[in-house]
Formats: sequence, structure tokens, C-alpha cells
Amino acid sequence: MAIDIFWRIPTHGEPSSLRNKLHHRGDWSQQEGDHIVHRGLAGGGSDGFNSLDYIAEVARAAEISGFHGGLIPSFPMTDEPWAISSFLARETSTFRFMIAFQPGFLNPVTAARMTASLQRASNGRALFNIITGGGGPAQLWWGDVAPHDDRYARTTEFLDVLRGLWKGGSYSHHGKFYQLENAALPAQLLGQEFPEIYFSGSSDAALASASQHADFYLSWLEPFDQLKEKFDKVKEKTDKLGRKVKCAVRVDIVARATEEEAWREVRRGFENLSDADKERYARFAQQTGDSVGANRQRNNTPKTLDNYRDFILHPNIWSGFSLLRGGQTNGIVGSYEQVAERLDDLVKLGADAFILASTPHLEEAYRVGEEVLPLVQGHGARNSVLRAVG
Repeated sequence: MAIDIFWRIPTHGEPSSLRNKLHHRGDWSQQEGDHIVHRGLAGGGSDGFNSLDYIAEVARAAEISGFHGGLIPSFPMTDEPWAISSFLARETSTFRFMIAFQPGFLNPVTAARMTASLQRASNGRALFNIITGGGGPAQLWWGDVAPHDDRYARTTEFLDVLRGLWKGGSYSHHGKFYQLENAALPAQLLGQEFPEIYFSGSSDAALASASQHADFYLSWLEPFDQLKEKFDKVKEKTDKLGRKVKCAVRVDIVARATEEEAWREVRRGFENLSDADKERYARFAQQTGDSVGANRQRNNTPKTLDNYRDFILHPNIWSGFSLLRGGQTNGIVGSYEQVAERLDDLVKLGADAFILASTPHLEEAYRVGEEVLPLVQGHGARNSVLRAVG
């Protein structure tokens, strides 16, 4: 069985470790004290190295280290994933770009043309992480006021239109959200490989949409019994439609030569939390919204910040990652062997692919690629291999 393993590309910059909160890599922060105040040469001059150069280094490190490709995230603080993917197409050879985007913010005809153009330019290396948005203030930032279930209905219709256009010929569509008359892709863009779709969302509306279009149903890491229940539910829905779907897990990791070293890294990051970090966590713990996935994550974290050990859910599973770098809460902490064992456990649970991340993404791409990936067997079968780049 081939397991696709992707890396994460830090398009909003990152610190040099989980202990350091200054995002001076790929996004140069201004801060007094002992930290970097000006980028570039001594004296404050520019050396010409910019955020795109750093992103390219991370992508090349992941490509060299055996990852299948990388997730290009999309948040208010990130660069635009479509633009970054076009740039990385020229900086890598076999690295695949998983473009995260919300279909409601892009016309499907424009999306089809952009995707086909990128496939043509990169020899078919683009794929999608379809996200539909978690509601609340974050959704309003994008100017989207659509209710939760309508957002997923819009996503389904968007992908219907995208597939219809991709088939070639004249295409018309009369739906709730999109109206097309005799739309078509240019002749030179026809025949490109349709991008694989990784689909995120935990609600019933999300699972219904995923069952129609997802090649991979993507979930954050959750307690294993909850994750298996979600995988089983989406597979049941796709079976009824005569389709098959694979499952994927997005998870942060801290992998070191020994378990003690890995937990030391987590502990030091926890002890370096600022007052702002603690206030942000308190808001997160009390936050409400219509994102089922975010609420599931929130339910698995303690309400207080007394000790980093309070966040240990299961052996090697820690629910405090959002404290250290934002994003998802649950991740894997342990020795190289233990991290590989937990990934193998997830494969046995039904995972066919992973999106891994670790800070800093540049050095950790080499570490994880060299020390963890060779140990991941998948279902425990000795002849299982990673479908690595190359």
C-alpha cells in the first residue's frame, strides 16, 4: 500500500523553534531586544533574500527528503496559495502543490482556467485542499455571510461546475449559486489531469459534500475512536454513491532521537508562553462558532494552562499545539520510532495519506524525511512503500 505524505509550507513565516515566538523566517518581524530587528546584512542593509526564497528552500527540502508535495495554506495572514504554487512550480521538479482555497471566493470558470494553466505549466503537479470555512469573525473577514450548510452546498455546486468545464466542449449550468451559458476552456488547456481533491470538514453537510467530490477526506488529528467514526461515516456515504474515498490526516509532530528530547522541546515551548498567548488560548477555550471541526478540537483540550502534561490525551498525543504555533490542537510527540508507530496506527485506522508539519519547517523537513518516513510501514506490511517524489 502506498501512503502519500505531504509537508506543510509556512507561507506566513515562522520562528526558528517552538520556543521562539518571533516569526522572522520568511516574514521578518520587527521587535526590540535580542531578536532580529532588520533583515539582511549587518547594519540593516538588504541582502536580497526574501520570504519567497525561504518558502522555496522549504519546498526543495521537502522534495529532497521524500515528501510527495506540500500544503500551501490559506489564512488571512498568509500569501495567496495560487501565486505561491505558480512560483514553486519553477523552483521544484516533482514537488506537488496542495492549494488550499475556499470555493465561495472564486468563480469556478476562473478556477478551472487557473488550475488547467498550472497543470500545463507544472506537468500535472497541482491538487486541491478544499476548505469551506468555519464561520464567525474569520468568515466575515473574507466577506462571506452565507450560513454553514449553504457554504457546503455552494462548494458542492462549485466542484460540479469545475468538473463539467474540465470535460471539454460547451458547458452550461443553472444552479442556486452559479449560472453558466456555453462556457468552455481554451483548447490548449484541455486534456490536463484533473487535480486530486483533499476535502476538509467535519459536519454532516461537509461529509455529504465530501462524499460526492473528495478523492481524500482530510481531517485534523482527533482521538482515534472519534477519527475512525468520522472515516467510517464518509466512506459509508461514498459507498452509497458508488464511489470510493481515501482518508488523510493533517498532524503536527515533534520527533527527536528520544522521547525525553521530544517532550523537552514541548515543555520549553509551553514554559515560554507569553501573556498574549495565554489570553489567546482563553478566548479559544470560550469561543463558539459553526465549525464542527474546530469545536471537536476545542472539546479535547483543558480549560486551564497549569502544566503541559495536562494536554496529553494518549501516549504520544498532545493537544497543546495551537498554543505553540496556532492552528490545530492535536499532534504527535515522541521518538522517531514512536512517531512512526503512531502514524502506522492511523494507517491501520484508515488513513491513506498525511500532511505533516513541524517547526521550523526547513530543518524539520530533513529530520522527519530522514528519521521518521523510512520507519512508516503502513498497515505493518514490510513491503509497503512511501510514494515519495522522484
